[in-house]
This record gives sequence, C-alpha cells and structure tokens, in this order.
Amino acid sequence: MPRLLPKAGRRFVAVAVAALFLFSGATAHAYYRNTPNESDLDNHGHYVNHDGQSVHAPARSRSGQIPDGASAQCRDGTYSFSRHHSGTCSRHGGVAAWE
Repeated sequence: MPRLLPKAGRRFVAVAVAALFLFSGATAHAYYRNTPNESDLDNHGHYVNHDGQSVHAPARSRSGQIPDGASAQCRDGTYSFSRHHSGTCSRHGGVAAWE
C-alpha cells in the first residue's frame, strides 16, 4: 500500500488529531473564560470544580468593573468565575446576572 503523505505530513496529522482529541473533551461542557486579574479582586482563593479544573472563587471587584473571566454576578455583589451554570453563586445568594 503506498504512503500518501511524507513522514513530516503524517507527523503533523498525528499532532493535529491528538490536539483535537485533548482540547475537544476539555471544553465540551465548560465555558472558556479569561483568567481574572488578581490585583482587581478582593479574594484570591480557588476551588476544584467537578471536571477537576481549578477555578477562581467568587470575589468582589476592587475597580467596580466586571473582572476578566467573570461568568456571573452573584446577588451578594461578588463575581463568579464558574465554568458551569449548575451551582454558580450557590453560597452567595444565587445569580443576579449572567455575564
């Protein structure tokens, strides 16, 4: 059977398929968000969500602006960085607004 791609081409295809496999599963049911600027937040804690990902804990914005990566504002005024709707702001009075 003849080889249709040169060795470098086969290597590229293998890497592309591996990358697609790795990243498609990680984002299938998670929202992509930017990393928040820690200097603008009053809390620097993190938690591990049910996907095993480290997520910034809800925090207040020092600047009064919506922080990078915020997915929702909680009723207590904190911003959530949750990657799933389920459980977002559950210990902060619930979701006031989705970002």
